[in-house]
Amino acid sequence: MMLKDIDAVIFDLDGTLIDSMWMWKSIDIEYLARFGKEFPEDLQRCIEGMSFSETAVYFKERFNLPDSLEQIKSDWNRMAWDKYLNEVPLKEGVMDFLKYLKELNLPLGIATSNSRELAELVINKHNISHYFTSIRTSCEVERGKPYPDIYLRVAKDLGVSPERCLVFEDVIQGVIAGKRANMKVCAVYDEFSKDDEEEKKKLADYYIRSMKELLP
Repeated sequence: MMLKDIDAVIFDLDGTLIDSMWMWKSIDIEYLARFGKEFPEDLQRCIEGMSFSETAVYFKERFNLPDSLEQIKSDWNRMAWDKYLNEVPLKEGVMDFLKYLKELNLPLGIATSNSRELAELVINKHNISHYFTSIRTSCEVERGKPYPDIYLRVAKDLGVSPERCLVFEDVIQGVIAGKRANMKVCAVYDEFSKDDEEEKKKLADYYIRSMKELLP
């Protein structure tokens, strides 16, 4: 039923296709410690959904960092590189679900808030790039999630009307972005955002704990 009247499927990346959200808190703690800054407990909630570039601006302004925005982003890419390469797996059921969608001849896209470098690294590492017609980052649009810009861009790439798209998202700001794009949204369980489970269920059209649930 979820795929009824759907002409394209668009996925968030981190926390949706790959199990990676766990690592960013440790990176943020380590990064801020370089500048003698404490990690504020509200930080990850404040930056949820922001593009990689928006997050760099937020860090620079909130923590009064001396480094340029490009240096901040470069440092984050370097700090996360080995983890994405060696420690970040696909989430349960993802590979089989991608194969199933391809068998249905549905065009697929990725709409991620991550950097282009890290997105391409992990997608190529898991050999799934050929499943996707469009892979976009929020740095390529005017505003990150919860604004709908990234999802509308990917739908345009796929040549599909937004209302005929199904989005998979793991965080509240992403779910809101998909709904604001006038798309159907399936919220996905992730350990990182488990405290938001009930809110995601209310906001989304569907909710799953694993993509294994969607296989025939």
